[in-house]
Amino acid sequence: MAKVIVDGQEIEVPAEYTLMQACEAAGAEIPRFCYHERLSIAGNCRMCLVEVKGSPKPVASCAQNVRDLRPGPNGEPPVINTKTPLVKKAREGVMEFLLINHPLDCPICDQGGECDLQDQAMAYGVDKSRYAENKRAVEDKYIGPLVKTVMTRCIHCTRCVRFTTEVAGISELGLIGRGEDAEITTYLEQAMTSELQGNVVDLCPVGALTSKPFAFHARPWELLKTESTDMMDAVGSAIRVDARGREVMRVLPRLNEAVNEEWISDKTRHVADGLRTQRLDRPYLRENGRLRAATWPEAFAAIAAKVKATASEKIGAIAGDLSTLEEMYALKELVAALGSRNIDGRQDGASLDPSLGRASYVFNPGIAGIEEADAILLVGTNPRKEAPLVNARIRKRWRMGNVKIGVIGEVVDLTYSYDYLGAGPDTLADVVSGKHSFAEVLKGAKRPLVIVGQGALARADGGAILSLAAHAATAFGGLAEGWNGFAVLHTAASRVGALDLGLVPGEGGVNAAAMAAGGVDLLFNLGADEIEVGQGPFVVYVGTHGDRGAHRADVILPGATYTEKNGLTANTEGRIQVVNRAGFAPGEAKEDWAILRALSDALGVKLPFDSLAQLRAAMAKDHPHTLHVGGLGAVDAGQIAALAGKGGKAEATAFAQIVDDFYMTNPIARASATMAECSAIAKSAHRQAAE
Repeated sequence: MAKVIVDGQEIEVPAEYTLMQACEAAGAEIPRFCYHERLSIAGNCRMCLVEVKGSPKPVASCAQNVRDLRPGPNGEPPVINTKTPLVKKAREGVMEFLLINHPLDCPICDQGGECDLQDQAMAYGVDKSRYAENKRAVEDKYIGPLVKTVMTRCIHCTRCVRFTTEVAGISELGLIGRGEDAEITTYLEQAMTSELQGNVVDLCPVGALTSKPFAFHARPWELLKTESTDMMDAVGSAIRVDARGREVMRVLPRLNEAVNEEWISDKTRHVADGLRTQRLDRPYLRENGRLRAATWPEAFAAIAAKVKATASEKIGAIAGDLSTLEEMYALKELVAALGSRNIDGRQDGASLDPSLGRASYVFNPGIAGIEEADAILLVGTNPRKEAPLVNARIRKRWRMGNVKIGVIGEVVDLTYSYDYLGAGPDTLADVVSGKHSFAEVLKGAKRPLVIVGQGALARADGGAILSLAAHAATAFGGLAEGWNGFAVLHTAASRVGALDLGLVPGEGGVNAAAMAAGGVDLLFNLGADEIEVGQGPFVVYVGTHGDRGAHRADVILPGATYTEKNGLTANTEGRIQVVNRAGFAPGEAKEDWAILRALSDALGVKLPFDSLAQLRAAMAKDHPHTLHVGGLGAVDAGQIAALAGKGGKAEATAFAQIVDDFYMTNPIARASATMAECSAIAKSAHRQAAE
């Protein structure tokens, strides 16, 4: 620790702190444009100037450490001043230079109202301009369908360049030219290829990079802001949903160090237009092969008639990827009340069984725990497509150094270097038995981490592979004091919750694949749009979009998306998080749990709750951990050892990617024109790379 005096106040801070951090620890406010806590230090903007006693000129506080300061002549702590006339004049001068070429675009700029340049010009600038010459103009660049550029506004802070290079792992933005000719560009003006590129909009302190889909749609002060949780993948990123009236206008990230830090994926950010297109807004009945609009009583009567004519063992239910805990619990209770054991929340067929214990299907070390691993083995997963923010964490750990990463599966660009070990279960078996050289890497690691993905589990021998992966974690010291190195990476937001609630077939019940193939006569489909249901069953679809499930349905009951309901969800770590309503569902659509509750009444098996609070109380009685919001639940590492001993025969087939198209993984994304454009560009780039 080192002592410094900031504006007359003596404080003690770590010696590696920058002067900016030391000043902020003392309560002083330091303006900045180029500095960002998660990016390398550039020292471009000079807005953070402070006065250091003994220094001949103001010092850029972001680029100097406390340990580099010299003490006073008698050993006094170094003195830093942030409010002297010298500092005030220096900051005014810097601001004047920044505004020399900045256009007066505020009335038409989408950054207006949340612009750092506006705020700091008001707080630290002068009240008039002395610049009378012509301003320079810079040509706008095309960098894809998500980020709009007005490069004349750019102040060359290089935050975007550092983010794409360091966090996203793509070297597609850079600064070219010198002096007045300097400009940020993609060199060849092609669309950026990162799944995290939209974050440069949040990073840009001016209006040079703004959201292209959101352009000219609304001002920040018009929007109602709701804190919620993302359900586009299993990461469970903390988000803020901004809505105007009933319409979601945009989605922004919230800070959550344990999960997404302050980033979100492009699918999370730009799927908003998919929330309002191709929506189901009234019940439908299929008559003579065609769907017709119906009333709720008509739809319920048709379902009741079918239930009455169907044996209980021929009734089944499948829960989809975007379901909250409450509606899955209601579905389970409804099916049980009808006397059936045919229920499944694993529409991808993943070989995960809650009877083996919670530790067997969650990301045990937590997403933040990736930063502690010193050897990482990826089995049957492409985290860049399945969970971009998990991939960003792995890249962050890779940039820290002293970590070896091995991949078993397909050869893909993960934005960091890795050792390709092999394609399938045989390679994993060789690693476990010590025949493969990577076994020595895992053996020498203090905190090895084995991440197994759905590409390895959503196949007939998935149980054997899961056991083999657990064996790898236990054999090489992955289960130790304060460390659990066995992690299952999910792709669906609802999967862990479904397993927590026991949405798997009971004794004598059939699984999702068998139900879809005709193993039941009546199927309740709760938003399961990723599974192909055959022509046999009578399908009751509770969902939001006119997607695959609705096309196959005999009765459609319109539900609510994750931005239109209150609920709870469990992410891939098993962390219980809150989903908050930001708007209301269109037309006659209702919240899914309320639909199931009303349907149960019509079927004569009334569920014992009339409100969300009562439902949660009933759910907590059966599953107490579901109301423990925020933290990682305790797991029994012994369950992983038991799983490792389960064994099984794995096939020699290579692992295949479970997510082919990152932008088209659920009905909301498939309804989005923005996601469709991104998907087309990604496919085109893939074809060009293949050629």
